[in-house]
Amino acid sequence: MAQQVNITELSLPQLEVLKNQLDQEVEFLSSSIAQLKVVQTKYVEAKDCLTVLTKGNEGKELLVPLSSSMYVPGKLSDVSQVLIDVGTGYYVEKSLDDARDFFKRKIDFLTKEMEKIQPALQEKHAMKQAVIEMMSQKIQQLTAAGASQATAAKA
Repeated sequence: MAQQVNITELSLPQLEVLKNQLDQEVEFLSSSIAQLKVVQTKYVEAKDCLTVLTKGNEGKELLVPLSSSMYVPGKLSDVSQVLIDVGTGYYVEKSLDDARDFFKRKIDFLTKEMEKIQPALQEKHAMKQAVIEMMSQKIQQLTAAGASQATAAKA
């Protein structure tokens, strides 16, 4: 369970440690959202590609990617079934409607996951800002105290 800490009672070095921890958490959550968006984009693109699989396109020639930079000529022979990569090297044959449903479910799932992470990210940002403001106040207090001590020493 998370422990409540009153940041006004922390010293400047402790605030620095807390700020660094919050920086790492913000970076992790931001990275997580970015990765989820990349995967979501791939599913959206795959779902969009299903629109070209029509009876009118059956038998048409196309280029089949063998790698990211090498293609070979081929023919679109079956527009009613597709193979879907479901992860870890497994593929499942599905009808176009089932494939659309599969991609929609994946896209919706990823959207919900990103929506779960977003509030935590905003909370960490707010906490980080509060720590930075407190650090600034402590630095100003130390600077003012040092200036008043220097003035008192001169007198």
